[in-house]
Amino acid sequence: MTHVLVLGAGSWGTALSAHLGRKGARVTLWAYEPEVVVGINTQRHNPLFLPEIELPLSVTAVGKVGALGDVDAVVMVAPSKVFRSVLLHAQGVRPGTPIVSATKGLEPGSLDLMTEVIADVLPSCRPAALSGPSFAEEVAHGAPTAVVGAAEDEEVAKAVQEMFASPTFRVYASTDVVGVQLGGALKNVIAVAAGMLEGLGLGHNPRAALITRGLAEITRLGEAMGADPRTFAGLAGVGDLVLTTTGSLSRNRQLGEFVGKGGSLADWKAKHRTVAEGADTALTAVELGKRHGVELPVCAQVHAILFENKPPMKALGELMGRPQTTEVRR
Repeated sequence: MTHVLVLGAGSWGTALSAHLGRKGARVTLWAYEPEVVVGINTQRHNPLFLPEIELPLSVTAVGKVGALGDVDAVVMVAPSKVFRSVLLHAQGVRPGTPIVSATKGLEPGSLDLMTEVIADVLPSCRPAALSGPSFAEEVAHGAPTAVVGAAEDEEVAKAVQEMFASPTFRVYASTDVVGVQLGGALKNVIAVAAGMLEGLGLGHNPRAALITRGLAEITRLGEAMGADPRTFAGLAGVGDLVLTTTGSLSRNRQLGEFVGKGGSLADWKAKHRTVAEGADTALTAVELGKRHGVELPVCAQVHAILFENKPPMKALGELMGRPQTTEVRR
């Protein structure tokens, strides 16, 4: 039986733990909140995140990680801003252990991808990423889902594929770790913008334009960073982008709709325990674009709305009023 350490017991960490446990893995799920540890171990439910999901007996929750000598793989599901500090709980795993990031974001400050953080903190381990269109609630209920498992080493990518694949969870392998992670991170920013359009009541036309131009924005940055542009036409690109910009379960879309109706990011954070990664990524994406000389107009406007109190309609007007250009740049 494979022993998997899952670091982070929010909705996504809970869903992946349930999935791996049903597959037959022995799962140790680290949770920050003591009530989550007690709830899972005594009632088989996470009382704060996805409380309706019954976790298999093969999932054990802990508040402190013990000996790691028998851990076969680590799955990281911590928010990007605390990813590095949470990853320290995996110190002590055997050299060569796959560390799979299921976090869709960029590290504030360094602007690193999550696999780069893994390589920095645990250089003897093998970084990988899991991304694609996958709402936690639907995965937890066993809805058919298709995602991408990526690692620079093809052997590691295939190991991730085998680790997660099931009759309801299809995993495609990829060696484009940059493209897979950028698609997963930046689509959250576009989803916030899509929610704003919904909150403003502007209809379907602007959403279609936003999704398309958002994808172009993501692809431009990805190519500048060495990603394969074909990745953005796949599950980790357009697939995840369509899901999170149109699906009602998207936290990032919900945040945008709240702001579009007059709310603020501070108000949203005060009312919600769960993390909307798109807010933090709006900050880091703009800086990453500057670093690589790539303009990200949608991300820049989302940043201005969330952190500089720019009215959403003014931001939309500036996007629509930009100089005319060709759709495909050569």
